[in-house]
Amino acid sequence: MQRSASDGAARAVVSRRVLWIVPILLLPLPLLLNPYQQYVINLVLVYVPVAIGFNVVVGNLGLLAFSNVAFFGIGAYTAGILMVRLGLPWWVAVPPAALMGAVAGCAASVPALRGVRLFYLAIMTLAFGELMRWVYIRWIPVTGGSFGMALPPPDLFGWSLDSEAGKFYVFLGLVLVAIIATDRILRSRFGRAFVAIKSDELAAAAMGVPTNRYITLGFAWGGAVVGVGGAMYAALIGHLSPPAFDLTELILEFAIIMVGGLGSLVGSVIGAVIITAAPEFFHELPGYQELLFGILIVLVILFLPRGLASLLARAHPLFRDRYDRG
Repeated sequence: MQRSASDGAARAVVSRRVLWIVPILLLPLPLLLNPYQQYVINLVLVYVPVAIGFNVVVGNLGLLAFSNVAFFGIGAYTAGILMVRLGLPWWVAVPPAALMGAVAGCAASVPALRGVRLFYLAIMTLAFGELMRWVYIRWIPVTGGSFGMALPPPDLFGWSLDSEAGKFYVFLGLVLVAIIATDRILRSRFGRAFVAIKSDELAAAAMGVPTNRYITLGFAWGGAVVGVGGAMYAALIGHLSPPAFDLTELILEFAIIMVGGLGSLVGSVIGAVIITAAPEFFHELPGYQELLFGILIVLVILFLPRGLASLLARAHPLFRDRYDRG
């Protein structure tokens, strides 16, 4: 037992070292890529926090909630509105985007607090995303309606992020913060409560776990992280419109966590990389891009039901998420 504990501590130390080695290895990327390739990498970074927030609710809490696209849109539009209507710089708009995402998460948790589960919860939270898209379309003086709104170039403390390379370094920092903060939460008593609720909610409540409180916290944290991803998306794209937050976007985000691995931070990163970047390899096959992409997703789900992260976890314990045993 003592040896097992020491081995676990050693693996944790290695994990922390690798956590800092990987972003350091990524720093020269802007020097090696053309602007379009750098844009794809930035888009991958956008979807990492989006996947992390989605996975906290679906993978760690075990609740089939499809409100993620609503959090994504709310984060993006919060940043965009503050930049366009109030003239605030992008870096100032990021915290309010996270805050509004958290508020939306609390609102989306209400059906779960009333005991709604499974497909009923999925439909109700899906309706939340569609309701927000209706708001984007109808609230024309603020959101620009169906035409959307163009955003000014983002900046960080006066440093203009008008190049893809500049956005990359800022996005990489935000992604690291999201990963580290979520990892700390999932390793704490909050994460243990999430796993207990996922395993058996009634048993967790019988053991004295305040399940409603932790469900609300899980939704709020997921919404906050996704809200940051929305603010990053606004900075990357430079234009917001309602079609960017429709059902297709939700399917994309759900595919990311399914392919990467439910309840896995490593899986959230892998899924964002695969699902976002893989279509670029199929550009030379016009007409077959969607077919091959769909086959890839189906094969992973059929033969690796816990996602690509489970394959890496079997290959090396470094990739194993110890806070989720489900």
